[in-house]
Amino acid sequence: MTDIGKELIFFSLEVNRLDDAQLEKQYSQSERLQHFMPWIRDCRSFRPYQLSDELETLLHEKSVTGRQSWVRLFDETLAALKFPFDSDELSCAAILDKLSSPDESIRKKAAKSIGDILAKNNRLFVQIMNVIVKDKAIEDQWRKFPKPISSRNVSNYIEDHIVEALIDSVEKNYANLSHRYYKMKAKWLGKEKLEYWDRNAPLPKQEEKIIPWAEAVDIVLGAYGRFSPRMAEIGKQFFDKNWVDAPVREGKESGAFSHSTVPSVHPYILMNYQGKPRDVMTLAHELGHGIHQCLSASQGIMAYTPLTLAETASVFGEQLTFRALLDRQKDHDNRKLMIAQKVEDMINTVVRQIAFCEFERKVHDLRKDGELSAEAINQAWMSVQARSLGEGIRFDEEYQYYWSYISHFVHSPFYVYSYAFGDCLVNALYGVYQEQPQGFAEKYIAMLTAGGTLRHKELLAPFGLDAGDPRFWQKGLDVIAGFIDELEA
Repeated sequence: MTDIGKELIFFSLEVNRLDDAQLEKQYSQSERLQHFMPWIRDCRSFRPYQLSDELETLLHEKSVTGRQSWVRLFDETLAALKFPFDSDELSCAAILDKLSSPDESIRKKAAKSIGDILAKNNRLFVQIMNVIVKDKAIEDQWRKFPKPISSRNVSNYIEDHIVEALIDSVEKNYANLSHRYYKMKAKWLGKEKLEYWDRNAPLPKQEEKIIPWAEAVDIVLGAYGRFSPRMAEIGKQFFDKNWVDAPVREGKESGAFSHSTVPSVHPYILMNYQGKPRDVMTLAHELGHGIHQCLSASQGIMAYTPLTLAETASVFGEQLTFRALLDRQKDHDNRKLMIAQKVEDMINTVVRQIAFCEFERKVHDLRKDGELSAEAINQAWMSVQARSLGEGIRFDEEYQYYWSYISHFVHSPFYVYSYAFGDCLVNALYGVYQEQPQGFAEKYIAMLTAGGTLRHKELLAPFGLDAGDPRFWQKGLDVIAGFIDELEA
């Protein structure tokens, strides 16, 4: 792939060397060229940061022995780790699942095992982080990006000030969201403070019902179908044609994703389904990605959306599934439990991901002064966790190593704020849907079909929304606060 890329790299470099006036003249003379205007627009957004042809080729060729090899080392190391648990040894995905067990002794044992194994591998993970961050800093310096996060913003085709407004809004709401909720959860669990392994613990009276795979598929497709039969029809193909790899097995990567491959081929979904209600929401999330990828495939090379908008369809799919389940739930206690679970997921998506972004900013800023010690990285992690999660949670010493299994820090620096962007955007979108359901599904499908041909301002305009408005982010955060208000009442 690197060799093929080397032969093609000249193309985008030459597109970026075209004169603006010359390009406008060519647009006016060719309808066929006009079709590719969005791709050319996106390509030229990197124009101010482009290096010489020789340097671009060198960076591209060396990536296979540089950054890419460190990413591969991280992936293979994490996949090979075994976490002792009773008489067994579990994979990373399987041991992390134990943290949501209803039995506190199981949660604690799993948490301690995770901390112990990550601590034993801390030296390697610290080295990987140092190399990845320094590698990025060198390239950013040559390209003259003003901040470590700027290259991600450019690749997301989003202005720095909008991302700063999102991060600032979420950080200002830490106390009103996560701090308030976790103090309330501690009381529900009969504790003064939550231990860190209690953060995702089931609530009292919460049934640990295992939902069979077939039932999960029916729930998710039903929720999509009530919103849009066309979306459900696209989603059904993933199960009929075996495009989903769901079971947990040894050596399989933890987490979940939908991979779009290339526009002419259908996407594939990978997940680790274990029958928890949260797994059903993960299925709804990844199917949203898959449907989005199918709809936008007609755009060809312009099918791919920036990360900020890529999370829109997935989080909206979660919202549809959650609301469908909530509407069916008439029991007061079960309804309360469902809302609490949704709040926890939203906190994980918004507060926790922005805290991850804050951790990355700290690490990338500290790295400018030289190689970072394990203590420096671990301390940055702990300070951010304490600030974002609040006084309602107590951390033990081994929690300082928990940053090291989060693959986004290695795979895609600063990717994480995209989740918060998507969640707040979806909350605002869903509010419009509730107020004006007529014709909403058609506009929504048109937005997904556009793929990467339109920017966020153009995509949101038909819904009367503008991410540049400071009130936009608070509107999304108020949805989470409203759920917490309902739980307090």
